Amino acid sequence: MSQDQDSVVGIDVSKAQLDSYFSLGGQRHIDRNDEAGQQRLVERLQAASPGLIVLEATGGLERALVARMLAGGLPVAVVNPRQVRDFAKATGRLAKTDRLDAENLARFAAAVKPAQRGLADEATQELSDLLARRRQLVEMLAMEKNRLRQAPSKGIRQDIRKHIEWLQQRLRATDGGLRQAVETSDAWQAKRDLLAEIQGIGDVTVFTLIACLPELGHLDRKAIAALVGVAPLARDSGTLKGRRSVWGGRAVVRQALYMATLSAVRFNPVIRAFYARLRAAGKLPKVALVACMRKLLTIINAMLRDNARFQPQLHQST
Repeated sequence: MSQDQDSVVGIDVSKAQLDSYFSLGGQRHIDRNDEAGQQRLVERLQAASPGLIVLEATGGLERALVARMLAGGLPVAVVNPRQVRDFAKATGRLAKTDRLDAENLARFAAAVKPAQRGLADEATQELSDLLARRRQLVEMLAMEKNRLRQAPSKGIRQDIRKHIEWLQQRLRATDGGLRQAVETSDAWQAKRDLLAEIQGIGDVTVFTLIACLPELGHLDRKAIAALVGVAPLARDSGTLKGRRSVWGGRAVVRQALYMATLSAVRFNPVIRAFYARLRAAGKLPKVALVACMRKLLTIINAMLRDNARFQPQLHQST
């Protein structure tokens, strides 16, 4: 299947339908977002042989279609919705409909040419889904505990306590499922064994890194920091030197890394010394903590890259 490298396709995915825009000829199509509709779209794409097909990450609605397209040998990129919205605003396209979103995706693909990226394999996706469910359980537990403190009557408090007990049971079962999933994979267990040597890194952080940051060990320290969203970004204009800040990246990974760093600042000799050195140099606590997050991520990346154990003396000097 020879591809037309200049031809791109944007696909807007919703629960009910798939709106697609083909740059070659400006063709627009609407298919139902079900098995038959996805297959028709894949066949249409294979006949057109575009150079790139771009979809937004839509919380899982795109997974089945992307898997079907990858199986069909099509070049697919799944992109951050915020990037596409910012691109549309920058080009003066403020209106928003499914039809226009598909065209904006095609224009974004032609201008930016995002890297082709498929979905994770089935085992990694299941691990990611289990982690997402764990986050939901933790959030529900926090909300129910807040309600318990404010409950006006004894009957309501009893009902909330029962729900809390059930949520705690489900949380323990989910944690067990995560451990079992990692233990059944030799590669994942090897990563877990390595990272377990770092004080401050717990199982939840390890599971998050395995499922949500498969690039670990394959990128350099600057690229991995930018991917997670802990690389300082300049805000300069003319003679004005703005304060560097971090934003973007993979929020789920960054949140897990933040909690691990809070622990590492207390118990990890390398991170504790680094944090103390930054504070002594006058850095604000938040600035020092983000720098520690970046250093911890760099250490993890180097360990997985080299398949090396945690060496405090080596990492102290880097």
